[in-house]
Amino acid sequence: MAMVFKRRDLPEVGELVVARVKRVIPQGAYADLLEFENLEAFIPWSEISTRYFRDVREVLREGQIVVGKVIRVDKRKRPPQIDISIKRVSESERRVRIMRWKRDQKAQKIIELAAKKAGLDLQEAYEKIWLPLYEKFRDVLSTLEDCVLKGPGVLIEAGVPEDLAKILWEEARRHIEIKRVKIAGTLVLRCYKPDGVHRIKKLLMELESSVPRDEHTSIRIISVGAPRYRIDIVSTDYKKAEKILSEVVEKAKKLAEELGIEEFDFRREEVSRA
Repeated sequence: MAMVFKRRDLPEVGELVVARVKRVIPQGAYADLLEFENLEAFIPWSEISTRYFRDVREVLREGQIVVGKVIRVDKRKRPPQIDISIKRVSESERRVRIMRWKRDQKAQKIIELAAKKAGLDLQEAYEKIWLPLYEKFRDVLSTLEDCVLKGPGVLIEAGVPEDLAKILWEEARRHIEIKRVKIAGTLVLRCYKPDGVHRIKKLLMELESSVPRDEHTSIRIISVGAPRYRIDIVSTDYKKAEKILSEVVEKAKKLAEELGIEEFDFRREEVSRA
């Protein structure tokens, strides 16, 4: 998938860029900078790899996608001379940068589809949608994911015209699946008083009615066979789910003390995809 909207400025020294090798020569290789408009970079022999090699083609080939760190930008030349280093990029930096590049590609494709529905050409889409979102958030796909959850207001606040924001929101909903996380645990409750069953039932009813809810988080408390009661929380926000679970357990512990329930225990389970 190609980038629909490309940067028209120059990269800065120290910046990580994504490039496609287009020509290998004995002294190094030339590569197209995939996020920039009509820019190429040179990868010097000495900046290709930390391991020994005799021929550049042992390490690089035409068409290969690489992540490089910009080590020189000479604006005096036309076109500007840009040198990048592959060996100065760590494996973790490479993975993160490739992931961000792919996320930008997906965001741009969604914007392109929305632009077609709105009757915009790519230049108009770049100016009215991509540029405001990119300049404000950088990670445009995260903003589109946020708008899927919260509505087109997220885009309008970022500077996208209202009519376009609604079309983009609808398109984002078609192409973005929001991942949900499920966290769970089991309450163990025992009460040896004559009305112990009723006390535990009251605790569970009060607990469930006191739990905060919203459209992006669901909470379920069910019996899995006395004295065990399971708490399931499903949310789009892992940190929020953890916070709610912590509050629920703390509330349950307090109610158990107030109701005279002799045994209280909470056993946490593994996090999973919902």
